[in-house]
Amino acid sequence: MPKTSSEAAVTGRHTTLHGPTMGTRWSATLDTDNTLDLAALRLDLAAAVAQVDEQMSPWKPDSDLMRLNRAPVGSWVDLPAEMLEVLDCALDVQGLSAGAFDPCVGDLVDAWGFGAVRDAPDADAIRAARQPRPPTGHAGLELERSAGRARKSTPLQLDLCGIAKGYAVDRMVAVLQRHGVRHALAALDGELRAVGRQASGAPWAVALERPEVGLRAVHGVIELEDLAVATSGDYRRFLRVGDARLAHTMDPRRRAPVNNAVASVTVLARTGMHADAWATALLVAGPDDGLAMAQRMGLDALFLLRRAEGLVALGLGRLGESAEPANG
Repeated sequence: MPKTSSEAAVTGRHTTLHGPTMGTRWSATLDTDNTLDLAALRLDLAAAVAQVDEQMSPWKPDSDLMRLNRAPVGSWVDLPAEMLEVLDCALDVQGLSAGAFDPCVGDLVDAWGFGAVRDAPDADAIRAARQPRPPTGHAGLELERSAGRARKSTPLQLDLCGIAKGYAVDRMVAVLQRHGVRHALAALDGELRAVGRQASGAPWAVALERPEVGLRAVHGVIELEDLAVATSGDYRRFLRVGDARLAHTMDPRRRAPVNNAVASVTVLARTGMHADAWATALLVAGPDDGLAMAQRMGLDALFLLRRAEGLVALGLGRLGESAEPANG
């Protein structure tokens, strides 16, 4: 995910708590009084994001995700409720997006050099990962949330990087609310979620990054109140192979990295988990199918497209007023 800057958009006197996680940083900017125990709040926020990382990281061999990946086909695997919630949402978005979002692309991610296995594409691994999977329902993954378990019906490797950070932001919001915080902005990389407005009554203003390689510039500003926002793009994490630039997001239909005219997609939703997953799905779907999909689902989305004349913005729903060329 590309990073979206929140600090430059914040005005007034705020308290910001932050820390490292998932190869990046989390932060919570809040308005509060002197009765709040900031040290305890910071510990709880750090624990919340650490729990998501410990459960869903493809980089930690002992994570619950990797336990499920290693499990034999047909074997039930006990999983924490949080991970089952994310898997349930991931499979739902997979179905609604006609496979543009797919949590079962771990083999592709590794084969193309974006995972923990290798740092460059491997031709043999790519050929193996591109073999069609046998047709199964729900991506070959069965969930029993009431029993706290899941099992695979076909060999597959899950990767939740297109949804886990958004969910981590939701867990941060739950912590903030449990501590009685009513005005806050939680952020992790390109995913953010607002708790109410600022204490001043103003919405939380978030800068949307211009999707250009090697450039940190602002395309525009999005105002949030009790909403989450996530951005997916092709310009921050990629590999260069010869003259080609390969984005880290996988297109499960092509079984290859995303390669279309979409520079970035930003989505508003009630939760970070849904915003994150749909931003990934629309990026993969591309400029035509993605716009049609967003309209069909009634999503608030902003596409930044690469055209011959430069970047062009197309917005839908609450982001519709942003639909103007962005050449400045």
